[in-house]
Amino acid sequence: MKLNFTKMQGCGNDYVYISTFDQKVEDMSAVAKKLSDRHFGIGGDGVIFVCPSDVADGRMRMFNEDGSEGKMCGNGVRCVAKFLYDHQLARKKSLSVETLSGIKTIELTMDGEEVVGATVNMGQAKTAPIDIPVLLPGDEIIDRLINISGTDYRITCISMGNPHCVVFTDDVRNFPLSSIGPLFEHSEFFPESVNTEFVRVIDDTHLEMRVWERGSGETLACGTGACASVAAAVKNGYCKKDVPVTVSLLGGDLRIIYSDHYVMMEGPAKTVFEGVCDLDKV
Repeated sequence: MKLNFTKMQGCGNDYVYISTFDQKVEDMSAVAKKLSDRHFGIGGDGVIFVCPSDVADGRMRMFNEDGSEGKMCGNGVRCVAKFLYDHQLARKKSLSVETLSGIKTIELTMDGEEVVGATVNMGQAKTAPIDIPVLLPGDEIIDRLINISGTDYRITCISMGNPHCVVFTDDVRNFPLSSIGPLFEHSEFFPESVNTEFVRVIDDTHLEMRVWERGSGETLACGTGACASVAAAVKNGYCKKDVPVTVSLLGGDLRIIYSDHYVMMEGPAKTVFEGVCDLDKV
């Protein structure tokens, strides 16, 4: 079975994008596991399927490299908007994309006739434990002390349509993410596992972040993680509402504005290459 695909990235958060407007994919999870492999497949943090929608310009289904389906991907949804525009599926600069965490509205950033990025209304950041979910008491989990595998951490939990746990630290670059990240992902506190952001506050308009994503491990960027980090920084008094905050990730910068009723995310969206893959040979 041959599939047309497009490799795209936003701040180094790379996915394989496959349209189902004109192609049929029976087992998206299996295809995602095959194509995400960086040695035997195309390579990526996962696979995103761009599908028709009855309620929006397009529908996004995102699968991590382990085949699990995610509800939302901030860097991915910007690239989906570019994909829809570039492939003549929705030739307009203000788009809507249906996701498992709701419909997202997106304004494309243009350089002449080329889409180079987008601004996304990511919806409201939620903090109720049931919305994360996280198995801890209280109305919110803000700067809460917990113990994971014998070590104490102060955590702030945010849902951006998918679960996030934010930990503020003074040294992001040397943080042992590869060993600590999986402990958070599989902790009993998080029944659906969790994406964990380790964040350094540079000043009230600039954060530095690394992320361990559930199902994918460390990635160069995470859009919803950047949104969650700014929301957590506001909740903890490090940043202010309604003021743009730059989040520096391994793959680049995202610009986030946190408000009571929504979070806006601005960042790049780029096509790397296009091709055709034969699933029988992967």
